[in-house]
Amino acid sequence: MSLRIVTAEPDDFRARVVVPLPERRPAFAAEGPRPMVDIVVPVHDEERDLARSVRRLQAHLTAGFPFTTRITIAVNANSDRTYAIASRLAAELPEVRVLHLNEKGRGRALAAAWLTSDARVVTCMDSELSTDLAVFVRLVAPVISGQSEISIGSPGRLKALRADVARRLIPAVVSRSWLFDVELLMRAERAGLRIVTLRSN
Repeated sequence: MSLRIVTAEPDDFRARVVVPLPERRPAFAAEGPRPMVDIVVPVHDEERDLARSVRRLQAHLTAGFPFTTRITIAVNANSDRTYAIASRLAAELPEVRVLHLNEKGRGRALAAAWLTSDARVVTCMDSELSTDLAVFVRLVAPVISGQSEISIGSPGRLKALRADVARRLIPAVVSRSWLFDVELLMRAERAGLRIVTLRSN
């Protein structure tokens, strides 16, 4: 699989994106490879578990997720082999891309990934896959259906939002650390956006 290198350099971060180019599929040429949902996995020095987690996530999505997806591995300021492993996964697995940032920060990784995504809906998952994968259908459904612009899970940092909304809100978000999620939602509420909160079963 060939790779395309894209550089994105807004004011407060630098990102290198490695995007696997899909094989030519004439039947789908009009629509192109744009996925419905981009699931971002922010990682920092996680060489031990990364490959297993990404393969498990992709297997779940392939087996039972009803929408087209991409997995974006957002490597931020790694000091081990995380980026090398992520790059191999992107070359090997369909619809996996890698984004590499020189600075550490979960918010920075999400901002870079969401701003460079061509998906219609963006969301995130921690590298340990600690959230029940079945929740993702319920998470993204209100956003895809048009019921809301943003959907958040019972764990506050699990969310999905329309990509165009992310591109509108993120440039105004100051925090690029763990407070990124809080500030993003605060700005969404102030903007009068519709937010759905999933209730625990």
